Amino acid sequence: MAWRAQLSRNLKELRIHLCQVSPSSASTRDFIRSNYKDLKTLNPKFPILIRECSGIEPRIWARYQYGIEKSVALDGLTEGQITKKVEELVKDGANISASTAS
Repeated sequence: MAWRAQLSRNLKELRIHLCQVSPSSASTRDFIRSNYKDLKTLNPKFPILIRECSGIEPRIWARYQYGIEKSVALDGLTEGQITKKVEELVKDGANISASTAS
């Protein structure tokens, strides 16, 4: 859970792309319903962008310092697996910050 508070320190932006109705985006919609409020409470000024588009494959994008971006496909993942992927993206941000500081 500590990674949630690190979101705004390790990332510049988090974007979630999903379809409003497709079954492949169901877990992504569940993740947003379950986690958005907590993430925004812990990181009130951090941009968490939800982008809905009909028929799109669910995907999460993390933007780090210096314009570095990483994305992860979310199709077929459970809500718990999506949470783990976001946690990994946040931890990757700490590694990027550390490697550019040296």
